Amino acid sequence: MTIFVLGAMFFGTKLDERTSFELLDRFVDAGGTTIDTANCYAFWVHPDGHGRTSEELLGRWLKARPGMRDRIQLSTKVGAEPTTDSWPAGREGLSAPVIKAGIDGSLRRLGVDRVETYWTHMEDRSVPLEETVGALNELVTAGLVGRLGASNHPAWRVEAARRIALANGWKPYEAVQLWHTYLQPRPGAKVPGKDHEFGRTTPEVLDHVRTEGLELWAYSPLMEGAYARPERLAEAYDHPGTTARLAALDAVAADLDATRHQVVLAWLAADPVIRPIVGVSSVAQLDEAIGACDLTLTPDHLTRLSTPT
Repeated sequence: MTIFVLGAMFFGTKLDERTSFELLDRFVDAGGTTIDTANCYAFWVHPDGHGRTSEELLGRWLKARPGMRDRIQLSTKVGAEPTTDSWPAGREGLSAPVIKAGIDGSLRRLGVDRVETYWTHMEDRSVPLEETVGALNELVTAGLVGRLGASNHPAWRVEAARRIALANGWKPYEAVQLWHTYLQPRPGAKVPGKDHEFGRTTPEVLDHVRTEGLELWAYSPLMEGAYARPERLAEAYDHPGTTARLAALDAVAADLDATRHQVVLAWLAADPVIRPIVGVSSVAQLDEAIGACDLTLTPDHLTRLSTPT
């Protein structure tokens, strides 16, 4: 089994169907089990400004692979699909009718009768939490959804929703999905492309996850290849901590005869609460990520990586 989730964000848009199918087949052949998508993927690169494409492609892949559904777990999201030309203000949100229509649409596009994990994709403060949490529980009760997660939500809202669910005997959130990787930007610095206000993992988030027994699904762990091409690093990473962490990363990679990407994935996966989500655009990139599954980081490696000097 691979140590990461395969991200399908650009399947059917930036990545054509042939390439997407090849990546999906290779992932499963290597022991991969979990594929992550969303009903809004990838509206910002689609000519009509709407999502759906990734889910539709996954549905065609499953239809063309009899028996494949029994080998994989599907993860998708609701809440961020645009409804107007203004985004994020014009996104669908998390009302009960939207959640019900959202799962119906996702299941239809995927060609399945349930998904293993369903995420609320960005919070919606225009809707009472009780309404959102109650609607999600109805999906679980109906057998349409297995587990529930919150993507790009502040930790206090996640916990408030969990308290409502637990008080009512409803299914609570069991996972959060946020941007998390080895390098850290300067506090307060903006990172292009990572503009979700509550989308970044913080020490508080990690403490919350560990204390409450949640999972953290870490997206963009390889920063679009920036570990291999440091010139892609945003200016926010221009600080001494980056220099020290890259030096530690290189030292451990040399010890293991591995790449920076592989060590980053192994470092993330060494934490039992973290599941990295990896997006790739070629089989070579996927095979590199799969190679991380064979790495064993020693306690010394983990110490060197976590407390670089």
